[in-house]
Formats: sequence, structure tokens, C-alpha cells
Amino acid sequence: MASRRSEDVENDSTNRAGTSATTRASEATRKLLQALAAGEFRPGERLRMDALCKLLGAGSSPVREALNRLAAQGLIDQYDQRGFWVPPVSLADLEELTNTRCWINEIAVRESIKKGDAVWEERIVVALHRLNQAARLRDEGEQGAPAEWERRHREFHRALISGCGSRLLIDFAETLLDRAARYRYLAVSVTGHSRNVAGEHSEIAEAALARDAERTISLLTAHLMRTMRLAGAFANAGQAATAKRRGRNSPPHQSAADPRP
Repeated sequence: MASRRSEDVENDSTNRAGTSATTRASEATRKLLQALAAGEFRPGERLRMDALCKLLGAGSSPVREALNRLAAQGLIDQYDQRGFWVPPVSLADLEELTNTRCWINEIAVRESIKKGDAVWEERIVVALHRLNQAARLRDEGEQGAPAEWERRHREFHRALISGCGSRLLIDFAETLLDRAARYRYLAVSVTGHSRNVAGEHSEIAEAALARDAERTISLLTAHLMRTMRLAGAFANAGQAATAKRRGRNSPPHQSAADPRP
């Protein structure tokens, strides 16, 4: 009996340690994703372990796990014996990404409007309210507000398609949304916050709640295409002006535009 109790205590300790490690890795992944979305790293920049540990406030193990997770989702590049790198930005990648998001969203929105219940409608209303609150705090210069806006923005777009009934479709749409985050940053660097993004989100939500699939899809597509045009102008100009970087600190591809001055 004593031996069994000892084994149970040991197993509980092992499980808690495993859960703690998973939590630390998840937190490091979230913070790194936010940093990428906010343009903290240059396109084509190498992600160095020591700098990441300091930035994320985490040890090497959770940071390495975070890098592996994001690489598996295609959100960062990994090269054998060369480490991890921020993907370059390019007009071709942006166009492919945006077109794919439009196709996926069209399917998911149609199914959500067809199948969505009162809970789905409530998710949209709540998500839009929280997104607008985060936008107000961001515009007022509140510390941490840009990261909060990114989180609420992600929740809003997820809410729109959350009634489709397909977890795989939702997960894929979210991965594409995460990949598009860096390009949103480029669009903001061009226009600031002068674009009425809040108005665009409100119109999309209103159309979805009215169960008008065609209008919802049209507004959502226009919303994504507008971002693509703004970010694309920057990416195209940056590519034309940026020379190839060579040497051991350069990735095995051409680096692209740097959103920072």
C-alpha cells in the first residue's frame, strides 16, 4: 500500500511537471506569435535563442518548443543546421495567402450562417464589442493595447466562422490569419490607423447577424483585399529596394522588405 502511494505521488509530480512545461511552451508560443505580428523582427531575420529567451522571459526549452510549433505551422522558417528565421515578405506570398483566406472564409461563413444558432450570434456580438474596446485603448496609447487588439481581432474572425461545424476548417483559417498578421502590420505602417477598420468589422458583423451570406462574404473579401493592397504596395517597394544579403547570418533565400525604418 505504501509503495502504491509512493508511486501515485511520483506520478502526480511527473504529471504536474509535464503540464507546467506545456504551459510555459504555450505561453512562449503566444508571446512569440505576438512579436512576429507586431513586426518586432525583420523579414529574413534569424531568430537567435539567447535574444528570444530574454524577449519572451522564458528558458531555452519552452522557447525551442515554441519555435518548433510555429515552424510546423509554416509561421517561421526552419533550415537544417541553420536554425529558425522570420519568413521574407513578398507580393506573391501575400496574394496567395489572401486569396486562400477568401476561399476558406467563403465556405466557413456560408456554413456558419446556415448552421449557426443563438450562441454563434452571441459570440459575434461579444467579439465585436471587445474588439472595439481594444481598438479604443490602442488608439489612446494604452500599454499592451496593440497585443490585446491582435488577440481580440483573432477572436472576432474566429467567431464569424465558429458556427460552420468543422474544427479543421476553423483551425486552418486561424493558421492563415496568423500568417497574415505580419502583412497587417505592414498595412498599418503605411496608413496608420486612419483606415476605418472598426467600421468594416461592424458592417461584416451586421451582415452575418442578418444572415445575409452574400453580403457578409462580399464585405469580408473586400476587407481582406483592402489590407492586401495596402501591405502589397509596401512589400513590392521593399523587395525592389532590398539587395540580397549574404554570409552566415543570412537565410538560404533572398531577404525581403524591412517594415522598420
